[in-house]
Amino acid sequence: MRVTIHRRTRRGVALVALMASGALALSACSGDSGAMPNDDGGGDGDVEIRYAWWGSDDRHQTTQEIIDLFEEKNPGITVTPDFTDWDGYWDKLATATAAGDTPDVITQEERYLSEYASQDIVADLGELGVDTSEIPAETLATGTIDDTLYGVATGVNAYAMVADPQIFADAGVEMPDDTTWTWEDYVDVAGKLSKGAGDGVWGTQDYGFNEAGLAVLARQKGETLYTPDGELGLSKETVAEFFQVSLDLMANEGQPDASRSVEYQNAGPEGSLLGTNAGAMGVWWSNQLGALSDASGRELELLRLPGESQFERTGMYFKPAMYYSISATTEHPEESAKFVDFLLNDPEVAALQLTDRGLPSNTTVRESILPELTAADQKVAEFMEGLESDVVDNPPVPPQGSSEMQDIMIRINTEVLFGNLTPDEAADAFLKGVGAAIGG
Repeated sequence: MRVTIHRRTRRGVALVALMASGALALSACSGDSGAMPNDDGGGDGDVEIRYAWWGSDDRHQTTQEIIDLFEEKNPGITVTPDFTDWDGYWDKLATATAAGDTPDVITQEERYLSEYASQDIVADLGELGVDTSEIPAETLATGTIDDTLYGVATGVNAYAMVADPQIFADAGVEMPDDTTWTWEDYVDVAGKLSKGAGDGVWGTQDYGFNEAGLAVLARQKGETLYTPDGELGLSKETVAEFFQVSLDLMANEGQPDASRSVEYQNAGPEGSLLGTNAGAMGVWWSNQLGALSDASGRELELLRLPGESQFERTGMYFKPAMYYSISATTEHPEESAKFVDFLLNDPEVAALQLTDRGLPSNTTVRESILPELTAADQKVAEFMEGLESDVVDNPPVPPQGSSEMQDIMIRINTEVLFGNLTPDEAADAFLKGVGAAIGG
């Protein structure tokens, strides 16, 4: 198997460099790096497979319960956990892959899937017999490249507007009709909320640090962030319009100034405007509603993004929370496929995991857990169900190099907020930077 350079979010770490330094770094990481497989391969007659994922301590604990359940139901197969947090996951996976020690079952993310698929690191799940009969075709397409299924979505999310009805009421502003409101309405409503709610409370949090909002706007205009061929598919005018919205919101005081916008961006859900009761709206992934609601102590609501009836078509889409993939070089493809099948299709797994890896992509097991969901997650499920008839399609798998997108968006949006780039200049910088990253 040929291994080439693997792009690393934030640092652009080369795989070759990781091979030189990664082994030493990994040997020093004990508490958070998860277990590595034993040299003896498990007990006599057992097959041992390794499962890699990232996440919080809660996710690690739940995943271990899922592994225990699988081993109980499948005597003779041992699953070795191999986990870390998000920041360390991709360096660790790249190092293991370069050393010919790829985990058997791999958790993937959409910005990296193409890179691993193009290097023949992950297998065709269709050939391995993983049961995907209860997963919608549109969801399966999000992990398909050149008609090959390289990853199956664990679950789905949507990029949506989260709103605090209490601040709307306090400010004397009506909640918008999210099926008809425009981007101009969004700016206007945010300004009215800031004025009506009083000092220290803002209409909305800046949305320009995440490319998902740009993807929705582009889709509404009949464009696309990436084409199926892995090229940029949106115009300079659309990118400039996206950044202009933030400037319009600062001009009417609908959102904080540049310094505070950057500060809130770095604070996560708990320290966000919504999480601290200091803002009425913000754009987040739907599975973050629970964390935002818990932090705020209020019942928050999900809304469609503006513009869904404003242009050529709707732009909202279902994003894979993450994927399950299988190593193309695993010595145990049958057992690895059996484990992935179990993760996707077993109702007991869904009952343990709930929405931690997104709203389950298997629609049957999704239905089975609805009564067990928190109030916030039930809202998410209802919101996603309501979107189904409006979502035209889902974007293609992002191309190689798209893992650099987040850094590019954060850098350019920050420059726009501080007045160092006009929206037109930002659009040029965006198209040039992303084009170079993806080799366009």
